[in-house]
Amino acid sequence: MSTRTGRPAAAPHSAAPPPAPRTTARTVLRLTTLAACVPYLSLKVAWIAGSHLGIPEGSALRRDGNSLMALNALTVLMDAAVIVLAFLLTRPWGRRIPAWLLALPMWCATGLIAPILAVFPVQSLAAALRDGAAGGGPGTGPDALLAPWVWSIVYTGFIVQGLALGTLFVLYARERWGPLWRGRLDALTHGATRPARRLTASAVAVLSLLPAAVHLLWAAGGTTGLNPARAAALDLDARLNDAGYVLFAALTAAGVLTLAYGRGRRVPLLLPLAATWLGVGRTGLLGRLADADHADRYGGRPEAAHTADEPHLRCADDRRDDGGGGGGPLLRRT
Repeated sequence: MSTRTGRPAAAPHSAAPPPAPRTTARTVLRLTTLAACVPYLSLKVAWIAGSHLGIPEGSALRRDGNSLMALNALTVLMDAAVIVLAFLLTRPWGRRIPAWLLALPMWCATGLIAPILAVFPVQSLAAALRDGAAGGGPGTGPDALLAPWVWSIVYTGFIVQGLALGTLFVLYARERWGPLWRGRLDALTHGATRPARRLTASAVAVLSLLPAAVHLLWAAGGTTGLNPARAAALDLDARLNDAGYVLFAALTAAGVLTLAYGRGRRVPLLLPLAATWLGVGRTGLLGRLADADHADRYGGRPEAAHTADEPHLRCADDRRDDGGGGGGPLLRRT
């Protein structure tokens, strides 16, 4: 005969792991991400359908033909991937996705959107202080590439996407992989590969800082290495772009050297990991998509151009005038 004293027996499955959390905050962040995609996708769909909404009469984009149509379709797919990621990071099935299949597109998204978050607000503030037109585009006349309101809507959407999706990824990663980056640098073990890791980190740091030195020169107003046409286009926006590159290059070098050499051993492991993630995402292969066009040194708006936003904005006039002719203010976007 049992003599239990008022305490109910434990349920047989009480030790089972809890399901993935589904909180109101995650739902709000997912909806925010989806809403932030709507303006950009709407514009792209309208342009694919033949609309010239937000494209001035004299814009070179009206003359770019089929290549513009194809690139518009490609960027629709790229922004649609953000929607997939928003669901993946908030639904139970997302926790069963292989790590690489999530980490790779998130790293790509980081490299594409982080420069927008870092540079565009500063450029908008500079524009507001300069002429009272915060968020203005690279021109406001009939020959401007896009209407000023397009810049404000599109880049504000990208910033919201970056903040919301980034927060979702941090929450997801903390729950799935949190134990891997907890602790401090002095807790890391050092095996036989330590010399190779240090050599690799040193090479990455040098390859990051050498071009950063040139960008720093341009950010300070120097024109070394630029032809006369490109030097003339080295306006404040372009210099802020260069300063943004220097920032991410410095993050790359600091992150990899700290991880390899253990400088500041009391530093939380998460800090150099995050610095490396952000820096390499911008200055690595994805960053080269921006810099290939940024090197053309035309006037225009923000750093973010290599983002999933406007690869098509490098248009026909840019290709014809690549040697520095008077093609007008075209974006550093690829």
